[in-house]
Amino acid sequence: MNTEPLQVKRSGDFYYPIYFEEGFEALADAIRTEGLDGRKMCIVSDTNVAPLYADSLKSALSSVASSISLFVFEAGEKSKHLRTVQDLYEKLIESELDRKSLIVALGGGVVGDLAGFSAATYLRGIDFIQVPTTLLAQVDSSVGGKTGVDFNQYKNMVGAFHQPRLVYMNLQTLKSLPDTQFACGMGEVLKTGLICDGTFYHFVCKHQKNIQALDPELLAQMIRRCCEIKAGVVERDPKEQGERALLNLGHTTGHAVEKLMDFQLLHGQCVAIGLVAAAFISMKRGLLTENEYQQIRTGCELYRLPVHVSGLDPQKVLAATKKDKKMEQGSIKFILMDGIGKSFIDRSVTDEELLSGIQEILQ
Repeated sequence: MNTEPLQVKRSGDFYYPIYFEEGFEALADAIRTEGLDGRKMCIVSDTNVAPLYADSLKSALSSVASSISLFVFEAGEKSKHLRTVQDLYEKLIESELDRKSLIVALGGGVVGDLAGFSAATYLRGIDFIQVPTTLLAQVDSSVGGKTGVDFNQYKNMVGAFHQPRLVYMNLQTLKSLPDTQFACGMGEVLKTGLICDGTFYHFVCKHQKNIQALDPELLAQMIRRCCEIKAGVVERDPKEQGERALLNLGHTTGHAVEKLMDFQLLHGQCVAIGLVAAAFISMKRGLLTENEYQQIRTGCELYRLPVHVSGLDPQKVLAATKKDKKMEQGSIKFILMDGIGKSFIDRSVTDEELLSGIQEILQ
């Protein structure tokens, strides 16, 4: 396995490494290398992850932290709101964390987003590191500095761009991941290939059995490639002024479904549904062939991801889609595909086209 850290950098703004390891043992040295040792640290985790890994992480940090506190919140998207952030602020104040202190996000995407947002806003911003334990967080949400919480069920409506100081991936944590959570991560993996690397997309589909069997070399190769692609986009467009919007492929309709299902479907599952909707609209525009459209559906199905949802009103899905935070002056930045591995930003998708894609996933 290639354990050489991958560097995410933008001159003058940020520069941080992504570590790929098979345990927590190398974390202390990584923290020393980045000059983050000797600080007060607060581990932020949830009720699923903390019982599995909080003690191991504390042990790994003990030689580089002046003190370690732990904040654990109820696992799940329904905890990703400002009330949980307020509880975390209280914990940080009680633990006397100052501007030189460090928040350590231990968990999946919800933990990373919430901990990162708290770091961005506590004392006008303190350092944090990402220690992602889910596939979705490792291939996507832990990299790039997007942080935030949901507001009145509008996903990630309140947030900030706040880059981590380092990202440390213990790939062994994937062994404890439930099958549905692993599948959710694969939704983001497939999305990454569809954005700009068709060869990678087909690689992931071809090696589905071994990837799902957690072959360590294939997993490491797959995760690293996702991070390379996202890091490149983030370096060029850190605050989503242009190219970075491509990373939202499948998310516009997916977020609407996620909200209307009251988060009963997981994020990666909704991304897969959104990918199918985007692919259908692309096919209807003549940008994808019927065969390519079917390949995209099949890729999702290979990894046990849903390609449709039931029980929703298409007009309500459309309305929720148009309330997405990616709206700009009344038009939505929708991501379409001009072939597998060639996505682009389009601002001309009509309500009728959106409805056709929505109706395709409401079968």
